[in-house]
Amino acid sequence: MIDGYDRNINYLRISITDRCNLRCTYCMPKEGLSLTGHEDILSYEEILRIVAVAARVGIAKVRITGGEPLVRRGVVDFISRLSFIPGLDDISLTTNGMLLENFASSLFNAGIKRINISLDSLDAEKYAHITRGGDLKAVLRGVEAAYQAGFCPIKINAVVIKGVNDDEILDFAVLTMDKPFQIRFIELMPMGQAGSDYQGKYVSNDVIFERINKFYRLEPVSAGHDNTGGPARMYRIEGALGEIGFISPISHHFCNGCNRLRLTADGHLRACLLKDKDVSLREALRGGCSDEQLRDIINSVVADKPMQHEMGGDENHLRKCVKEMSSLGG
Repeated sequence: MIDGYDRNINYLRISITDRCNLRCTYCMPKEGLSLTGHEDILSYEEILRIVAVAARVGIAKVRITGGEPLVRRGVVDFISRLSFIPGLDDISLTTNGMLLENFASSLFNAGIKRINISLDSLDAEKYAHITRGGDLKAVLRGVEAAYQAGFCPIKINAVVIKGVNDDEILDFAVLTMDKPFQIRFIELMPMGQAGSDYQGKYVSNDVIFERINKFYRLEPVSAGHDNTGGPARMYRIEGALGEIGFISPISHHFCNGCNRLRLTADGHLRACLLKDKDVSLREALRGGCSDEQLRDIINSVVADKPMQHEMGGDENHLRKCVKEMSSLGG
């Protein structure tokens, strides 16, 4: 599918639940969220139908997200069924890692070979504070279980927040020395109420790069993209087994290469994470639409994909997105 700006839209991120076993401070308000009712969440059968139609018109990559996808019952069987859809070349998953130790092998056997793990601190007390109760040891056991199961690459995502975890940048960087992990630094985005709570805490990836490069020589890995076609600018510390990536939606727009759509847990399809505009596929499905009608809706969302989001430059010029990150799937 080619949009109005000549981008090939071939990647669908699917949130299968808005529920999460953590309440990360930058992801949702302290009091949590009013969760979507069970009847309003897309069934696995509905998601599979959407993906099958989307694959016929050009979607080749799918990433499963949440909330926390591993809290939804039946996720492994769903992924196994997903892997049989013709046209899909790549299925991956994003998790906070809390349940990963028990799921790693079964997820790998179900067809997922790439995994992203959100991890914002290597200090147990700080991690518990950021996540409002998370267990760092459980996540680290999950990372090791994924490594032993054969996942490659294992991407560890860290959102850097001024005065919270920006003193751990070098600690994350050195994780790449002995294992082939991808440590990816992601700029804080102004999403929902939680984004407002962190006003003034944004750290540009340019600052992070310079801090690492001051101590370790960073060598570019490729011409601006990682080997899975993502938005990260990839580097390697000289002699390291792993890589370091910088995902910079604020300081360095990568909208001109954006190839993705997002499906929320309640069935809304949106073309841009940072624009509050979407179309309900759930209503169409439950209204009895045909596959051809569903295809036409997907194509219309692609055709309406904006050239770029409106957040950029620096923290003083950020437009806040109304939706919480946990409700969008990231």
